Amino acid sequence: MKLKYLVSAMAVMMLSSGAAVAKSDNLASFHAEMDSCQSCHTKPLKVSDSETHENAQCKSCHGDYAELANDKLHFDPHTSHLGDINCTSCHSGHDKPQLTCNNCHNFEMEMPFAETKAKKKWDGAWDQDKIQKAIDKGPVETVDVIVVGAGSAGFNAAISAKMAGAKVVLFEKAAYTGGNSMLAAGGINAVGTPQQKKKGIEDKVEWYFEDAMKGGRYKNDPKLVQILAEESAGAVKWLESLGANMNDLKRSGGARVERTHRPSGGASVGPHIIDTLRKAAVERDIDVRVNSRIEKIVLNDDKSVAGVVVHGRHSGYNMVAADSVVLATGGYGMNKEMIAYYRPTMKDMTSSNNVTATGDGILLAKEIGASMTDIDWVQAHPTIGKDSRILISETVRGVGAIMVNTDGERFIDELTTRDRASDAILKQKDQYAWLVFDEQLVAKKKMVRGYDHLGMLSKGNTIEELAKITGMSKLPKTASDYNKYQAAGKDDAFGRDDMPLNLTKPPFYAVKVAPGIHHTMGGVAVDTDANVLNLQSWKMSGLFAAGEVTGGLHGFNRLGGNAIADTVVFGRIAGENAAKHALEKK
Repeated sequence: MKLKYLVSAMAVMMLSSGAAVAKSDNLASFHAEMDSCQSCHTKPLKVSDSETHENAQCKSCHGDYAELANDKLHFDPHTSHLGDINCTSCHSGHDKPQLTCNNCHNFEMEMPFAETKAKKKWDGAWDQDKIQKAIDKGPVETVDVIVVGAGSAGFNAAISAKMAGAKVVLFEKAAYTGGNSMLAAGGINAVGTPQQKKKGIEDKVEWYFEDAMKGGRYKNDPKLVQILAEESAGAVKWLESLGANMNDLKRSGGARVERTHRPSGGASVGPHIIDTLRKAAVERDIDVRVNSRIEKIVLNDDKSVAGVVVHGRHSGYNMVAADSVVLATGGYGMNKEMIAYYRPTMKDMTSSNNVTATGDGILLAKEIGASMTDIDWVQAHPTIGKDSRILISETVRGVGAIMVNTDGERFIDELTTRDRASDAILKQKDQYAWLVFDEQLVAKKKMVRGYDHLGMLSKGNTIEELAKITGMSKLPKTASDYNKYQAAGKDDAFGRDDMPLNLTKPPFYAVKVAPGIHHTMGGVAVDTDANVLNLQSWKMSGLFAAGEVTGGLHGFNRLGGNAIADTVVFGRIAGENAAKHALEKK
């Protein structure tokens, strides 16, 4: 136990100061000098793609993340919203360490052994020769259902398939699970829930359907939207059955009532749901493998699914056989080439997406003849941090923030749809805006404290002081007018019909925002059973898809709160039908 806490203290010291504690030029040599290679590895040496043993060894010596938490650090990577991810997501024994947080942020934190020479990345271009050799070799293992992508859609599909009696393996190309879902800040839209009933909110499936269709400019597939609306309450109930807290209720843009469900206390919905799903997968003994990128869907002679070729970080290229495959790989919001091709007007925009959102599932499906729907429709979220890739949740506006231009004037109803809000910002003279709010909102929205911690907020003890700091000369009058509208319950300026908070309690805050790539509405064409369709709109036997990799559900614009609903509703449908298909073939 003394060694454990000694090493833990050394690790924290190295993180906080960058000081070297040994002459070793990499983490592996440092451990070998203390003991041997068996400090980390098994003997004989065999490293799994998920590096399971190595990560267990890290924690056996250093303790878990709760033990490593250090409130003396300006930013503590061991208490991030990514949760209890693999230690090797950041630390590498024989390679240059990479702070995973810097995929989105720019924390100036010196990593231990930062001078280690960087090796060539294992997950570069797809090697077609090695893919073919793996196919020629034949499968190294056989399962019933393969799920590709471990975000919300993938986890829900895998859990549903396992509960339906299938043998399942869930592959994730990144070093940790979560995908874009991990970054979700809003909530899950649902109609007819106990939460709505408790607050006396009248809502109808028809209203949910109409709002989603209107938001998508009536280009959505109405059959998919109808299922989303009908199954939305069941999706919330399902998450709660797995241990999630969805008791807070807010309103998102484009919705006529409060139907966005989220954790109590204002925490971000994504980390909470992913943490819940990770635990549910462990409890159900689901095989989840990270550092495992799928690079080919293999078909039988009759065009039915035969399995996949997976490229593992340590195992290389291998074929895994299965009668059903579920694509849950997310969109292509971080693939600049695809953005430039499908939506060239957005090619220079920043993106709020996880680095994993590179369109792999779309490429895999197109290669074997799948049809695409609305593939060129990309959503710009209006409130991404102007000088960062951090999304400012739509529910910040829903709870009460106002949006103003650089002069401090409101210019649109804050609860309009994302496409209209984005267009309105880009028409302002500086093509960015400010969200303004007070301490009342901070008390309701826990995530806002995170924005402050990241240095994104301007703060003033009075509205006049905030106006001076930000250069918004007309903000005092705007705030005064808004307070009058809020007190009267009528927004005479822009018709906002939900104004839960005024601007009266200091301190006052502002955060600079601008539109950025947020969601790709188009993707693989699916039917109501989550079957992938080919170019003739026929079902591709054994191939299913759910979540942002698919198209059709959101039309030309997605409403906030409908993405998580999509991943849960159609993730479950895909998993259940994939299991049914595979088990019927036995």
